[in-house]
Amino acid sequence: MDAHGPGALLRQWRRRRRLSQLDLALLAGTSARHLSCVETGRARPSRAMVLRLCGALEIPLRERNTLLLAADYAPAYRESDLDDRALASVRSALDTMLAAHEPYPAVVVDRRWDVLAGNRAMPVLMDGTPEHLLRPRPNVFRLTLHPEGLASRLVNFHQVRALFLERLLRQVNATGDAGLRELYEEVRRYPLPGGVPEERADDQPSGPIQVPLRVRTPHGELAMFSTVATFGAPADVTLSELAIELFYPLDEVTGRVLRALAR
Repeated sequence: MDAHGPGALLRQWRRRRRLSQLDLALLAGTSARHLSCVETGRARPSRAMVLRLCGALEIPLRERNTLLLAADYAPAYRESDLDDRALASVRSALDTMLAAHEPYPAVVVDRRWDVLAGNRAMPVLMDGTPEHLLRPRPNVFRLTLHPEGLASRLVNFHQVRALFLERLLRQVNATGDAGLRELYEEVRRYPLPGGVPEERADDQPSGPIQVPLRVRTPHGELAMFSTVATFGAPADVTLSELAIELFYPLDEVTGRVLRALAR
């Protein structure tokens, strides 16, 4: 069996999703026998079957193209540059969302959490970040967990670190992305920032958000939580990999400070 053929790749994705051949066959509207033949290379799947299996496995668009190429079919999904005319409406929507969210921070990231754009409220989280963490592009996980980044100003560093590493590992396991795996291995090995106290086993959430972002700033301690938005039903690889993280004040003190900074 060709380790890089469509059958082997589909088997990897099926196992990653923890599905049996019968489970996947039912989801994709085919037989377990045919799926077994596809996985072992005894049968060549049609283009439509590859796409059906990819949909059933919830495979990201970039990897769907990879599977199609492995089966000797043309990619189904275009990959545009964010500056392409085809994504003009997307850029406009992103600009609108970033500006409308002020005075609270907001950032646009790609699938590896590299920052593509941010609004004018982001400096409250990025002030004092050394240049080497900003080039070639800032990365959310490096900015947050590097001892010279936001980590040194986090009041609840241990809780944030555990949450971020769990989130990143979950994404690594869901996507199989080698770049995300490298990022995870890098950030989990960062040393503790100086002055961070030992983790306490009895630390418990005291509000509606399990792990808020509690940051020391010249304006006092600020507490925020975030939501992540993505585009619905994307047909472009670039668009499918964009996410917008929106930060909100967890308390009125933080809200007043952010509004005052904007003025």
